[in-house]
Amino acid sequence: IGIVKQSKANTLAVAKLAKAEAAAINKDLPEGMRILQSYDSSVFIESAIDGVYMALFEAVGLVVLVIYLILGSFRATLVPAVAVPVSLVATFIVLLASGFTINLLTLLALVLAIGLVVDDAVVILENIYRHIQMGEGRLAAAYKGTRELGFAVIASTVVLLAVFAPITFLEGDVGRLFSEFAVAISAAVCFSSFASLSLSPMVASKVLSGGGGRGRFHQGVDRGFEALSRFYERTLRSALGAPWVMAGLFVAVGGSAIWLFHKTPSEYVPREDRGAFFILVNAPEGSSFAYIEEHMNEIERRLMPLAESGEFQRLLIRAPRAFGAGASEVFNTGIGIVVLSHWETGRRSGWDYMAEVRRRLSDLTGVRAFPVMRQGLGRSTGKPVQFVIGGASYEQLAAWRDILLSKTSENPNLIDVDHDYKETKPQLQVVIDRDRAGDLGVSIEAISRTLESKLGSRRVTTFIEDGEEYDVLVEGEEKMYRSPSDLANIQVRSERTGRLIPLSNLVRIEEFADSASLNRYNRIRSITIEANLTEGYSLGEALTYLSDLVRTELPPGVSIGYKGESLEYITSGRSIYFIFLLALVVVYLAMAAQFESYIHPFVIMLTVPLAVAGALFGLFLTGQSLNIYSQIGMIMLVGLATKNGILIVEFANQLRDAGASFDEAVLEASRKRLRPILMTAMPTAVGAIPLVLASGAGSEARLVIGIVILSGIIVATAFTLYIIPCAYHMLARGTSSPRATTRELERQLKKV
Repeated sequence: IGIVKQSKANTLAVAKLAKAEAAAINKDLPEGMRILQSYDSSVFIESAIDGVYMALFEAVGLVVLVIYLILGSFRATLVPAVAVPVSLVATFIVLLASGFTINLLTLLALVLAIGLVVDDAVVILENIYRHIQMGEGRLAAAYKGTRELGFAVIASTVVLLAVFAPITFLEGDVGRLFSEFAVAISAAVCFSSFASLSLSPMVASKVLSGGGGRGRFHQGVDRGFEALSRFYERTLRSALGAPWVMAGLFVAVGGSAIWLFHKTPSEYVPREDRGAFFILVNAPEGSSFAYIEEHMNEIERRLMPLAESGEFQRLLIRAPRAFGAGASEVFNTGIGIVVLSHWETGRRSGWDYMAEVRRRLSDLTGVRAFPVMRQGLGRSTGKPVQFVIGGASYEQLAAWRDILLSKTSENPNLIDVDHDYKETKPQLQVVIDRDRAGDLGVSIEAISRTLESKLGSRRVTTFIEDGEEYDVLVEGEEKMYRSPSDLANIQVRSERTGRLIPLSNLVRIEEFADSASLNRYNRIRSITIEANLTEGYSLGEALTYLSDLVRTELPPGVSIGYKGESLEYITSGRSIYFIFLLALVVVYLAMAAQFESYIHPFVIMLTVPLAVAGALFGLFLTGQSLNIYSQIGMIMLVGLATKNGILIVEFANQLRDAGASFDEAVLEASRKRLRPILMTAMPTAVGAIPLVLASGAGSEARLVIGIVILSGIIVATAFTLYIIPCAYHMLARGTSSPRATTRELERQLKKV
């Protein structure tokens, strides 16, 4: 019994109700009969959600711990910590109002948001604390500290919102899911910004003290920051004195991003161990049930040792493969469903078990059997590589197919190669001797009508009874025409003499094999070549390899297309690059409006290639791929990386407005913003650590986006501290801040 949820139904809810119903039915079944669960997709979803919940709690704990270690005071830690529950609760309210669900992506968004929601509060807190140490009262320090950074906080929040807005333009199911991701993280950032400008100053004005009574560890942390600040000031002076060296460093890091982009493998989604996989079995066309049953029993015999050892929690063999109407008429397919033991049992990877199944069935003759594992963001159980070639005729396509299959056999990274045009269906072709038929006075139409009537059926008239009209069909008796030799029993009447002539005197029967289905793709005759991939060989590499084969081995005019996961990979890849460029444009325009300058946003956005280089380096170092998750992470980095640049540029503008010289403003802004930048980068990086260390169901996707955020933030922060001041020093000397325009307006109004 296959239970399929409706499109808008919740998988976990449906599975829970189905299990409850099965348990109730089992109570009333006769002895020796019971309903057992075979395959349940909700097990992976439930385990993955539990894993993300754990990562969420771990991220909260780590972020709060890091803040405490930096600040050295439980009371001070309360200031940014209160932003976490406020932001999370508010985000859940937004998700509820939007009709969204708590799913893997919305929870993942909240895990990533943990580091972000405390960023602004930490910056505000550090500035308030600095004012208190200067001798100001707590209330005045809270007011001044917040006012000084209000613009920077709002600017960085607008930038983050501008980054996530383009994600909603992604198309299809992926776009819908990642739209929920974008809404969740945008809501968290928006409410955290509001809390940092209102709740955090209020709490700070009540709980902060002058800083006395700090322990040795935290005094050591303070001394470490002071020493780092002095070192940073010395090295920054040297960097400002050698601007072209820094420009060369920026070009080198940006160039490495391009190199790493081409060296990093790409795919649609990372390969996930879903806890279960399928074994698809295909027998020759026209096979009997006894034939497929014999081979399915042999497959079961070969795999039972794995089930008996407990490595397979469940092994189900079924033939035919299909459900529903018509399934019982086709017996040349079968399916095996393998459910693995839980991820926490320490078992091998599901991909290792698939390789084991492939090895055990490699010498099985009479059928083709290959394992496949359903992957995330898709419902198909097909193979990842689905490469379509199109042409004018199937005969031509079959010849091209054979060329490609011959070449792909030389590539050991493509396994279980198959295609959907198999000339295995027996057919008969009637070849008419036209000259002889003409001599005997038998027309082609008479022969075709006779064959139609005897072997099929033909409507000859209708009759009416009780007001209803019925068709009258002429057809031969099926038992008389079971083999090609029975055609000798068919006779056709000569139009010239009126005599009956045996059909065997006029036609020749030729037996041949043809495909059971003639497929088209975009209205063009097509053949689809599909394959699985070995570990370490990406979908992008496979599709590039096949495209190159078509270009070099086949004549011009062959059309290329994609299906399934391959199509999703191609379309999502195009969309994500457009979204990334759109995010850059939107962020630039948002900052240009806030800073009232085209130079300042350009300087700030120089952090983006640095962050991308760091993310790609992390993926390359850990052997991960470019996929939809890592690409979404890089879009996030656009907003995360620019926050540090905003802090430096905005404070430099403030110092210039206060009368400081240009060179002094650049140096002082960088030095005073060193600690806030590090204090905001640390929670963001630490918040990604639970994702990097993830294990269990769905950990592969969390690992990828965690690596992107962690490595991107570390590299971007390190280079931002030097690249942004140097770029500002080189490009922004002739610029002014928005407040300068305001003061000029006020000055001119006073003259009126």
